[in-house]
Amino acid sequence: MPNFQGAIQIAPRNLWSSSATPEAPLGARFETSDGRVFRYCLAGATALVVGNVIQASAQDTAHQQLTPAAAAAGATSFVAALGASAAAANLYAGGWAIIDTTPGLGYAYPISGHAAVLSSGNITLNLDRASGIEVALTTTSRVSLQRNPYAGVIQSPASTLTGAVVGVAVYPIVAAQYGWIQTHGPAAVLIGGTPGVGLAVVVPGDTAGEVVVDGAASATKVVGSMMVTGVDGKVQAVLLNIN
Repeated sequence: MPNFQGAIQIAPRNLWSSSATPEAPLGARFETSDGRVFRYCLAGATALVVGNVIQASAQDTAHQQLTPAAAAAGATSFVAALGASAAAANLYAGGWAIIDTTPGLGYAYPISGHAAVLSSGNITLNLDRASGIEVALTTTSRVSLQRNPYAGVIQSPASTLTGAVVGVAVYPIVAAQYGWIQTHGPAAVLIGGTPGVGLAVVVPGDTAGEVVVDGAASATKVVGSMMVTGVDGKVQAVLLNIN
């Protein structure tokens, strides 16, 4: 299994910039002296909008509950049959292969990389070199592929989330480029409606990227609380508590 180390604290060159090449690991954490927390991410196919809530890339159900080929305990790679969608090269690098059906139930293996695979093709998943399969897999096992939540991030959609909420954009990170999003502390966030000061605010709202007052907790994700009385359509102070 992986060799675990303490949390990595990355000092960014500039929080308000983006770059075509990575300058930190995806998910790297940076905390400012005033208590704000930021995470390093890769934008998806569209540039991020400042002040908008950001979510992980949309789930691909065709890459869940896949049938693997048999793989022995200790193996550092294994093969699985994709569903009816393709996988670009290294789409799941930095993510996890989660075994969701016995044998091997409950293990999550870090993926180091893989080649591009066509729809319904066989994908060879290379695991982190410090990881090996703990419990041998058989064709009755099932594996679900989970992308790194900070890879290919997108604007939080209106009405229905399609991935986990990961932060708020503090800079218009260019499409397919790297940069920082905020996850904790005072932040400037797009408001929907007029939530009262101190109230919890959630996503999704009626407009992509906005937060609204918590009205249906079972269908929403709380991202923080209002620091001022909300004004519809304005970007205002929210005390984030995403992570």
